[in-house]
Amino acid sequence: MPHPDPLDGVDLRARVQRALDLHLDHQREVLSDLGPPMGPLVQAVAELLSGGKRLRAAFLYWGWRACGGADDEAAVRAGSAMEIFQASALLHDDVMDNSDLRRGRPTAHRAFAAEHERRGWNGDPERFGHAAAILAGDLCLSWTDEVFSTSGLPVEALRRARPQFDRMRTQLMGGQYLDVLEGAQGWADLGYAERVERSRVVIRYKSAQYSVGHPLLIGARAAGADEGTVAALTTYGLALGEAFQLRDDVLGVFGDPEHTGKPAGDDLREGKHTALIAHALELADPEGSELVSASLGDPDLDATTVETCRQVLAGSGALAATEQMIEAGATAAREALAGTAALTGAGREALDALVTICTERRT
Repeated sequence: MPHPDPLDGVDLRARVQRALDLHLDHQREVLSDLGPPMGPLVQAVAELLSGGKRLRAAFLYWGWRACGGADDEAAVRAGSAMEIFQASALLHDDVMDNSDLRRGRPTAHRAFAAEHERRGWNGDPERFGHAAAILAGDLCLSWTDEVFSTSGLPVEALRRARPQFDRMRTQLMGGQYLDVLEGAQGWADLGYAERVERSRVVIRYKSAQYSVGHPLLIGARAAGADEGTVAALTTYGLALGEAFQLRDDVLGVFGDPEHTGKPAGDDLREGKHTALIAHALELADPEGSELVSASLGDPDLDATTVETCRQVLAGSGALAATEQMIEAGATAAREALAGTAALTGAGREALDALVTICTERRT
């Protein structure tokens, strides 16, 4: 019998969206003193906060519920802070990756640059776009703290969760730097095992922990989870978080743009040093390995070459090896859940269902 949907079964997506909309209305009022120019800045954030999977909010909410917290709007508002944090990360990440599209629309820095050019303003449009998007991301980072702190969770719950919240923010920034550093240093002098391991370290701290592990533990700690439960959920969060990002890496090459909202093969153009690529460089024949290596980081990569790279990744066994890693992560997450008896029934079912949602998604 299938589990109840951990998002729509409690109307979580709609409740999170309402919380976000109320917050944005409040911030529009706060910024109204600065005049009409603030409108596009808030709108850039609003577009990122409209829709989406809401997985980060779900992990905080179900971490809270699984450890005995009640179904109330305070937990939903706290979860919405995770979505604002995600928006901050996306705004900054798109600048660092020089991405053109996000969810099928121009990225914020591209939209700001286009507005600069359309209006004939002074200076360089691209530089203006980058600056505006970075500031929008900074706003989101500030709002994350504000929304979490004023969520309505009991003061003691906030106190218990605060160290995990602070750890999440610090480790994400460190993970982003690792990602930038990895691209700059390259893999030429590394062996197969080290390439795979370094790719896993990057995804652990750039994505896995803040997408799954930290929100889950923030909710669990806020609810007063004991250390044994925290340890089991830590194992669950790390295993599932890595599997979640590995699925993202597969979609970054093999995903359908209609579902992902990004151009096909964008991770190749951006030069992402992923486990998928590490497997390909090792398992492909010399010609295929050379093609993948030469294509990595080429912003002008055409659709034909992207398709040839896909064939190399699939035919060499690199795709299958990555799928095995995803399956192993899903299995480890479920085993961690099974190993703790302290979770509520509804919480356990939701966290189990989230394993499937995270690892079998198309977006």
